[in-house]
Amino acid sequence: MSTHIPQAPLPKVENMRVAIVKAMWNGHITDCLTESALKVFRQQNFPERDVVVFEVPGAVELTYAASQLIETGLFDAVIVFGCVIKGDTPHFDYVCQSVTQGIAMLNSDCDIPVIFGVLTVNEEQQALDRCGGICGDKGAEAAETAIRMHDFTVKVRDL
Repeated sequence: MSTHIPQAPLPKVENMRVAIVKAMWNGHITDCLTESALKVFRQQNFPERDVVVFEVPGAVELTYAASQLIETGLFDAVIVFGCVIKGDTPHFDYVCQSVTQGIAMLNSDCDIPVIFGVLTVNEEQQALDRCGGICGDKGAEAAETAIRMHDFTVKVRDL
């Protein structure tokens, strides 16, 4: 069952540039999340040049990539997509903790929002269910969140 809560229509934003960083590990999942996000940006009439996709090897590298993209000053939001599937070792816990803390740190320290689109699941089917399946579309939700958070940031700066 989907847990997506219907929200107000997306705000109209202008001149917003977005970086999407996707992990290549579990690429069939991160590709799906990325495509869903890109669909939202197309539906919102974002010029293709304003949404740039980057790839990194795995989820742990997402924080570094996001921090480097923030430092360029070229983007108004960064979305990170990864998929960590639990295995038989504690590696899952270390990876999830690393990326979660890293992205949380960037959000508290930086001037632009970093949207957390990392699926942390027990099995592959749970990830697939979140790529437009019975548990919603986390890629589309991340794009919508980026637009809403950019709008929030602009409003706060205009205070």
